[in-house]
Amino acid sequence: MKGNFAVLIETHLVLEARVHQQLRAFLRQQAAITWPHHLTMARLVARALRLGRSALMQVGSSAVYDGNYRLSYLMSLLMWPEPAILVLPEALQKTVQLIDIPRIQQWLPSVKPVHCGDVWPDPNFKGVLLTSPQAWLSDQLYDRGVFPKGLPVVIDGSDDLEDWIRQCLTLTVGAPEWEALMQAYPHHRDAIRDVRIQLTHQFFKHPPNPYHCHLVDPDEQAQLQALLTGLVAEADQMAPLPHPWRQLQAAWETPDPQLLWTVVNRQQGQWRLHSAPAHIAAFSAQLWTQHPLVIIGGSLDTTAEAPLYRQRLGLPDLTCLKFGPDLRAEGIQLYLPDRLPPPNNPQFQALLNHELVHLLINPLAQQGPVVILVGDLPLKGQVASTLAAQFGSRVQVESTTVSDHGILVSGWQFWREHQRQLPQPQLLIIATLPIPSLEDPKVAGRVADYKRNRQDWFRLYLLPTALNELQRAIAPVRHCQGTVALLDSRVNSRSYGREILEALGPFARLHHLEANWLDSTHCP
Repeated sequence: MKGNFAVLIETHLVLEARVHQQLRAFLRQQAAITWPHHLTMARLVARALRLGRSALMQVGSSAVYDGNYRLSYLMSLLMWPEPAILVLPEALQKTVQLIDIPRIQQWLPSVKPVHCGDVWPDPNFKGVLLTSPQAWLSDQLYDRGVFPKGLPVVIDGSDDLEDWIRQCLTLTVGAPEWEALMQAYPHHRDAIRDVRIQLTHQFFKHPPNPYHCHLVDPDEQAQLQALLTGLVAEADQMAPLPHPWRQLQAAWETPDPQLLWTVVNRQQGQWRLHSAPAHIAAFSAQLWTQHPLVIIGGSLDTTAEAPLYRQRLGLPDLTCLKFGPDLRAEGIQLYLPDRLPPPNNPQFQALLNHELVHLLINPLAQQGPVVILVGDLPLKGQVASTLAAQFGSRVQVESTTVSDHGILVSGWQFWREHQRQLPQPQLLIIATLPIPSLEDPKVAGRVADYKRNRQDWFRLYLLPTALNELQRAIAPVRHCQGTVALLDSRVNSRSYGREILEALGPFARLHHLEANWLDSTHCP
């Protein structure tokens, strides 16, 4: 008989073939699952597991919305004979745990244990652990030792990976942290309180903005730094700064630029201080050396090699693959009028309202729900008020109870977070491109750092963010092959318009918005 080690080696060597065979038979039984890249993805994930070679895969935003691609890597994980970690957003964990995994387990001849939690179950555990991005990232970034080193890790939903890492690295100081500071240095309670009161007066002098936050200016930051430096200098070594003050002071002493901003609640007279790295690459580089990784996302970059995405996350060289769209199943109809002025034109709002009414009385808008995406916060409220005056209760603002013939006016974030809870729109209207606004202090802070380093802040930051947001937003429309009306004329007039159109493809261009679009000109 073969020894256990020899059997294990043989199992590893034939893993890709076995996964391919099992998945192909499974898909034949599940005739409704039609994503064309299942077998390729499963074999590549199986190979990454077997060789311990990291990989980056872009499956497309439409596939992420549908979710069937997950069966490919789950088949590989459940047939892999060694332990592994699957990092999933909490919104997907229940779907994977209660629907996707049981479907495959019922098919496979042997059942691999699957646990869900924020700690490794047992040193002898040989199954798959489902965990959240926050749990896994905080363990890796702060070396908490919760998860074993060296295990293969599959990270799904990686369109948000940069934001997840930045959230883990963000320090927050509110009322409880100020109280903790005064308790740690009781002899300096009055000085601490005076600085807090002074900062409160200064923060509330900043003019209000729609984002309810502003960057901390150098004078305000200097007051805070002087307080912390003075406390440390006067106290004995047995009284260190409490968390997160100690981390905040350490962050200021690093060469990596930090964003420091306050979120102000003017009604309650309260504010919170936040600090985060302007760029995360230097901090996240350690994540990619401790485990073999399979990073899966929708539309992470414009090319398969994902150079900008990898640069922002500090990713090393790894196998990269981008799956092409299903031209027959993912095509949309694109209406792109050229008569509107750019959004910075004073006449834009009035003409936008006129165009929206024209679209909403079109027969196509009566075939199902309509979603209107407006990124600018004041403009969103103005559009909703204007449309409600004409269309009444059909108009809802960021609501999850939209009827089949309703009109939803929404910002980009709300639509991204709730699109699976809402009916798929037959018509999606985009008022302006989702380019991050420089009026948002956090955006302005990151742009300022790009400028200090003489880097192309638009091409490296704003445009990639907009392309990713745009592709995710139209995914439900692809699923029902509906219509997208893009009313931002910058697509026609700016040099980056071609990249916007490439991100929207495949589509059929509509020169006139009609319920019957079959005579439209098809574009690649």
